[in-house]
Amino acid sequence: MKMKTACAALMAMAAVLSLTAAPLLAHHGTNINYDRSKQWTKKAVVTEFKYVNPHAQLFFDVTDDKGNVTHWSGELLPNPAQLLRNGWTRKRSTDAMQFGTKIVVTVAPSRAGGEAVLVLKIENENGEELLAGGPNAGGPEPPRPTPTP
Repeated sequence: MKMKTACAALMAMAAVLSLTAAPLLAHHGTNINYDRSKQWTKKAVVTEFKYVNPHAQLFFDVTDDKGNVTHWSGELLPNPAQLLRNGWTRKRSTDAMQFGTKIVVTVAPSRAGGEAVLVLKIENENGEELLAGGPNAGGPEPPRPTPTP
């Protein structure tokens, strides 16, 4: 009887562990999905901006030298909580990224191909940074300094 109880307890613990670990695996790995070695920077025009979790989304058009327009979609590296810490509220972000806004965007393309990108940096026409991934874009947030006594 003790063996059955121990077995049941172990199975229950395994089930609980697997259910609690699943959300950790659900989030995508930024460096796996996008190829940072093939970053590019282009002039673009904003078609839509969505301030959503887990990452804000930017939709933009790039026109090549021949006049061909390519529609791109990208996720911003900072999540809304990180944007807020940097002063980019929903209102400020959506005001800065209105339809028709001309921008210069730096992105890393999707490893799967297509017109999906990771947005690393956005500047306005004057070269002023609007939104950025920060100094360690794509990696974990740098550790905060601990105060020395």
